[in-house]
Amino acid sequence: MHLLSFLFDFSGHYLFVILSVLFVSYLVFQRYQKGLNRYPGPFLASITNNWRLVDVWKRDTHITFRKLHQQYGGVVRVAPNVLSFADPRAIQDIYGLNKGYVKHHYAGRLTHMNKSGYYDVLAPLKKGIPVYTLFSTRSEAFHARLRRAVNHAFALSTLLDYEPLVDSCTSVFLQRTEELFAKTGRPCSFSRWLQFFAFDVIGEITWSKRLGFVEADADIEHIISAVDSFQNYATVVGQNPWLDQLFIKNPIKLYLESKGLWPSSPSAAIVNFALDRQHEHKKGKLDTESQQTKKKGVNFLDRFVQSQEKHPEVLTDDRITAMSASLIIAGSDSTAISLSSAFYYLLKNPRVYQKLMQEIDAADDSGALASSSDTTGAGNVVPFTAANKLPYLDAVINESFRMHPAVGLLLERITPPSGATICGEFIPGGTIVGCNAWVLHQDKGVFGEDADVYRPERWLESEGANPAQLSIMRQSMFQFGAGSRTCIGKNISLMETYKMIPSFLRKFEIALVDPNEPEVMKNAFFVHRLNLNVRIQKRTKTMT
Repeated sequence: MHLLSFLFDFSGHYLFVILSVLFVSYLVFQRYQKGLNRYPGPFLASITNNWRLVDVWKRDTHITFRKLHQQYGGVVRVAPNVLSFADPRAIQDIYGLNKGYVKHHYAGRLTHMNKSGYYDVLAPLKKGIPVYTLFSTRSEAFHARLRRAVNHAFALSTLLDYEPLVDSCTSVFLQRTEELFAKTGRPCSFSRWLQFFAFDVIGEITWSKRLGFVEADADIEHIISAVDSFQNYATVVGQNPWLDQLFIKNPIKLYLESKGLWPSSPSAAIVNFALDRQHEHKKGKLDTESQQTKKKGVNFLDRFVQSQEKHPEVLTDDRITAMSASLIIAGSDSTAISLSSAFYYLLKNPRVYQKLMQEIDAADDSGALASSSDTTGAGNVVPFTAANKLPYLDAVINESFRMHPAVGLLLERITPPSGATICGEFIPGGTIVGCNAWVLHQDKGVFGEDADVYRPERWLESEGANPAQLSIMRQSMFQFGAGSRTCIGKNISLMETYKMIPSFLRKFEIALVDPNEPEVMKNAFFVHRLNLNVRIQKRTKTMT
């Protein structure tokens, strides 16, 4: 009894000291693990992931990372086990194909510069069960199988099959723009309006049915709000992925959600939205209206079902639903952001705007922009092949991608157990590494001393005088990621962007409501421009 009493007294007196020693030891381990203390960065970032969590909570991490690399150099430690690389050469070292690494069983997963735990947070739920997609899966083997199963649906060779579907949405968008804004003089929240367009395109190319955002000028079934909520959550919690296992994916909550005894999470709402559209598509397949709609082009869902017959073990019904949900989450936001950025920089640079209009008008006068697939006549939509031949438009879009890439966080990967060499630096195994497009796209060694200036001519100058430099510039662009995990919807997004801009600009004149209004952006994985407020009017031929 005396011994037991002594132990209780001892622990009571020294418990605080013991806990303090353990806590300090943990911080020291975090600071010096793997020798990563040799890389500069904020001190708090070297001892806790919570530094990153607080930073992303402010929704301006893309700006933070630029400042960090300006202050600390090419490699910055942004968490105890996370390094950010600013050198564009790191793209090939981290994300490139055939780097000689072999797949290893590491931390319970197959890794080959594998994605970090952040991506587990992005796995959507269906009836309480996480469903992994091309974007959220961390397994390279599974990613390769799934990508092979659906790749033909996104291939460049099938791109033009979707053009009639994009034309249908673009025609309606232009018509509604005239009705709602050009004729009334009503100011337009252009970023949101373009997001409505992008959502309708996703509906059209996935299910051959516009979702109704543009017609209603409203967030249908609050799905945009659900996507925003999901991204806000994932951006913050993804900095400490174990929190997701506590808040969203803990076994008790998942079980209750699967039985309908717990409210659905935002990701489940997105999945349910996609599932409802699939049911509507299947039910209406024999309708006359549906058959007429299908004449406009083949949709993604049809291609997924065709692939399912060849790859049933990979492309299950649940995974088809999850793929459709991924298109809603990623396909709409990235395209809307790219369009908003292109229009924003045109409006902030009247010289560029006027020069682009001269190119569009010249091509239009020559008949080069004659519509080929827009049978309605309502929108007079520019064909993709024609838009692709406009060199200044290409330069404008590339420069907009460079100045405002859609993704504003690190695209994280894990080095294999044997370690990896990145830009000449040997990085120990199991280290999370990555690049941020907002940093890479400002590299002065690649893009010139005026890399912080919007100047589309840099792309044309390099093409004529220094083709090798142009190649380096293109290889340093990171707006769609790189390597085997390059955004699979890249071609669709490009087609929408290249068609929409000239189609819109040859019909309307557009101006900022307040040219002096400062930029307001929100980084929730995707960097949204929030205050692109414009006035729109029908265009006369001559711009001054």
